[in-house]
Amino acid sequence: RKNTKRVPSFRKLLRTSQIKLDNKLKNKQYKQKSAAKKYRKEQKKLREAVRDAISRKPFPLEESKKKQVAGKWEEKEEEDALPLDMMDEDDLKLMEDLAQKASFLTRDLSSNEPVHVKKRKHESVIEKYEKVPRRLQTEPEKELIHLLPIKDKTGIIPQAVEKPVLNVAHDEEEDTEDIEEAEDFNEEPLPILTPEEMAAQRRQKLQERKMHIAALASAILSEPDSNIKKLKELRAMLMEQDPNVAVIVRKLVMVSLMEIFKDIAPSYKIRPLTEAEKATKVKKETQKLREFEEGLVSQYKFYLENLEQTIKDWKQRKLKKSNVISLKSYKGLAEVAVKCLCELLVTLPHFNFHNNIIVLIVPLMNDPSKMISELCVEAVKKLFKQDKLGYASLGVVKVISGLVRGRNYDVRPEVLKVFLHLRIKEVELQKDSEDIAPKKKFMTYKEKRKNLSRMQRKWKKAEEKLERELLEAEASESKEKKLKLHTETLNIVFVTYFRILKKAQKSPLLPAVLEGLAKFAHLINVEFFDDLLIVLHSLISSGDLSYRESLHCILSAFHVLSGQGDVLNIDPMKFYTHLYKTLFSLHAGGTNEDIGIVLQCLDVMFAKRRKQVSQQRALAFLKRLSILALHVLPNSSVGILATSRVFMQTFPKMDLLLDNESQGSGVYLPELEEPEHCNAHNTALWELHLLQRHYHPTVQKFASHLIAGAPAEGSGALPLDLSQRSATELFETYCMKGMTFNPPVVLATPRRKDTFTQMDSFVDEELNKQLQQHISETVGCKPLDFAKHLKESSLA
Repeated sequence: RKNTKRVPSFRKLLRTSQIKLDNKLKNKQYKQKSAAKKYRKEQKKLREAVRDAISRKPFPLEESKKKQVAGKWEEKEEEDALPLDMMDEDDLKLMEDLAQKASFLTRDLSSNEPVHVKKRKHESVIEKYEKVPRRLQTEPEKELIHLLPIKDKTGIIPQAVEKPVLNVAHDEEEDTEDIEEAEDFNEEPLPILTPEEMAAQRRQKLQERKMHIAALASAILSEPDSNIKKLKELRAMLMEQDPNVAVIVRKLVMVSLMEIFKDIAPSYKIRPLTEAEKATKVKKETQKLREFEEGLVSQYKFYLENLEQTIKDWKQRKLKKSNVISLKSYKGLAEVAVKCLCELLVTLPHFNFHNNIIVLIVPLMNDPSKMISELCVEAVKKLFKQDKLGYASLGVVKVISGLVRGRNYDVRPEVLKVFLHLRIKEVELQKDSEDIAPKKKFMTYKEKRKNLSRMQRKWKKAEEKLERELLEAEASESKEKKLKLHTETLNIVFVTYFRILKKAQKSPLLPAVLEGLAKFAHLINVEFFDDLLIVLHSLISSGDLSYRESLHCILSAFHVLSGQGDVLNIDPMKFYTHLYKTLFSLHAGGTNEDIGIVLQCLDVMFAKRRKQVSQQRALAFLKRLSILALHVLPNSSVGILATSRVFMQTFPKMDLLLDNESQGSGVYLPELEEPEHCNAHNTALWELHLLQRHYHPTVQKFASHLIAGAPAEGSGALPLDLSQRSATELFETYCMKGMTFNPPVVLATPRRKDTFTQMDSFVDEELNKQLQQHISETVGCKPLDFAKHLKESSLA
């Protein structure tokens, strides 16, 4: 390629202005002069330095020796001293001059140091100052900038401007003056405010922060894609430093961010992009979506880290030096942070960092603070109830199992009781693929013949066959995935339960374990039933359990036997006997709450196993239950009588106990602990007549209903609101925990007394006048003098 830049031709130079050429020449000459002047200055400085070095008086090198060497020379001085009195004055002066000059001959050759080292050590401050070359304080030469000249009548007038020089020292002085003024301003004392003014100032600041938070939140919610950077600005307010409003502002920002993330988070999990995906070119909309997702995930991560740090600071009782919040306020901040985490745990189970939230929340279920532990427990319960597929439930169960094992089974029972809210049922696991698969309507043969040609019918048939196969495969895949997740979750639950049964039988977690076994017993493998029943019976017979724990053991055993355990030939007579002999442990005091578990046990033991229960056993339990109804609270009496009604309707010949005549040999032995041999058929339910006079109206209705033989219809039948409820529901409905009577007591209206006034009763005017006269005379009489009467009685 040719060079387009050419040397200017002579004609072009002729066209150039003579003034411009003169200016160029002057500038060139000025530069040459300045360069030459600079070179002369440097040469001058160099010559002055050489002249100073030559004229400088050198120090004798012998004086700069060490003290030890000087001492040695002083000792030898007497031996080697020259006889100065024998020398002439001229020779002596010459020797002294030679000694003052430093040369190779006069210096100490035994020393390894260089010649100039000792010289530098003995130089004084004044001599150092004298070495510095002198500079006269002259004004700096001014640089000129040549401009275009001006032409007038007289001729051409050259124009030039001085080059501006920045005065750095002056600027520094101004900066220092500004800093000093700012320091003086800061040192001014703040105005003293009254409490009313401080409260007003605080309200104003708080209102400004609220408006700022609201503006940022509304902007983000209106257009999340374009305003995602404002999340960072809003999150920065979590570090509010104003001590007057710091606590409230931080709480408001936490809650606001939580609501924003709930609204703008997508319904899928955002994965990080690979290097290949980042390198490829995409549309503007796709790039904008990617930037939004990346910013959302990063801000969500930082937000969760801030919440975690708040909780950690409160747990560790840390107070940072730069912090403006007291330790007491940290608890309130931690509670708000836990609420936000619990809400995100429930509402965003599909989004990123959900497992991190689980790891944070589950240990807080065992927190000493009752409020925080209850918040976390309720959040996990909600998560279990709404989790349909089972991914989130599996993650929580794994963390809980690790927590129980890591704490050596020293956790609160509520941590294990959340397992009872898992959505794992037999119906969900045993559904066929045909029921799960969405049904699609296909065309009939007549519709095909009418609307389609032969070739179209052939293609349609193949298409429908393919669609059916795809639907079946999709349904079976989702069913298998769900079954796999539920199986893995239950395995972890049962491993936790069995580990506690084996290693921590005296732990307070045992009731929760037995409740869980009672609920999920139908899902346990049949091979473990026999061993499980043996363990439960050994726990009961050991006597180490409380009454409620033994009831849970009985309930778990019968749940096992009522499900898949029907195929096993196991006689649970020992469990019947234990419940029968411990029924009288219940009373109207602290054990009244255990009656709810007893009612559940009776329902599983008799109503669901009616074919395996003998008549003598049912009669014995019915008689003992009627005796127990006299000694408990009204809600327990209602539940027991409802269970007795189920007995009389389920088992035949229960009406034997309504007859006074004996039905066989033997006498009823109420103290016998064996229900099969107590001769309950030779007694009667005389307790029902006492319950008919009970102060609770519902107990009266049930007692009258049972005396009539528990009829389903007729005058002796119960109302629908009582007959259609189970015994457990009635027990909870008529509970008296709130110290209220259910149904409410009807207040008796007092009879209205007939009152009358004197003026209204007598219409006759003359009679009224006589009454007024008599009243005035009575009032006007003298008061009684008791002292006078006492004196008279003493004299007599």
